[in-house]
Amino acid sequence: MAVPRSIDLNSDVGEGYGAWPGGPDDALMPLLTSVNVACGFHAGDPVIMQRTCVMAHQHGCAIGAQVGYPDLAGFGRRFIEMQPAELTSAVLYQLGALDAFARLAGSKVRYVKPHGALYNAIVRHEVQAAAVAAAVAAYDPSLAVLGLSESAISAECSRLGVRFVEEGFADRAYADDSSLVPRTQPGALITDPDAAAVQALALAQRGVQSICVHSDTPGAPEIMATVAVALVAAGFQMHPFVL
Repeated sequence: MAVPRSIDLNSDVGEGYGAWPGGPDDALMPLLTSVNVACGFHAGDPVIMQRTCVMAHQHGCAIGAQVGYPDLAGFGRRFIEMQPAELTSAVLYQLGALDAFARLAGSKVRYVKPHGALYNAIVRHEVQAAAVAAAVAAYDPSLAVLGLSESAISAECSRLGVRFVEEGFADRAYADDSSLVPRTQPGALITDPDAAAVQALALAQRGVQSICVHSDTPGAPEIMATVAVALVAAGFQMHPFVL
């Protein structure tokens, strides 16, 4: 008998702020094994962070800190040229805040996934990648970092002995160099559930350990449900990539 293969499904949650409710977390959480919780810099506030951690724990999802630039107005999707020490401190600040709420909920932060412009920057920006990896290693070297393979952040994690986990996106188009097509370009988003499922399956078969569907992609719950069905049909079992 073939050994069942494991795959993780993740999405960005807790992305409200104040009166703004954010994405369809209630519909997504039952489909997920890991959740990237906004830590207050691009979205999220203390009340939402606490509520989201409670919900994640109830659904058995691994909690990840989705750290980003201090850019509420731009939803963290604008690059900021931060000094390395400043960026390291910003990541530590976000990590510590979310971990407090996760622990109160009966869990803990188990990994880090940079958000938006920071996620894209540390694919090639070696200085910022080193700053992010340094923050994770200083806070808790047992944490994993989720990101794109063959990137500056994966190299920095390897150098510091931090576990790096490769993820793929079911709802984002890829360029020829395996980077994500910028959201400003046509076709950057994949909103057809069947097309997203085909891409997710290809990524999983290639060896990607976690598949993401963004919560603000139109129809995200339907897309994630279709992805999950396709992966199960192909012999994959849904498990968090961290315990």
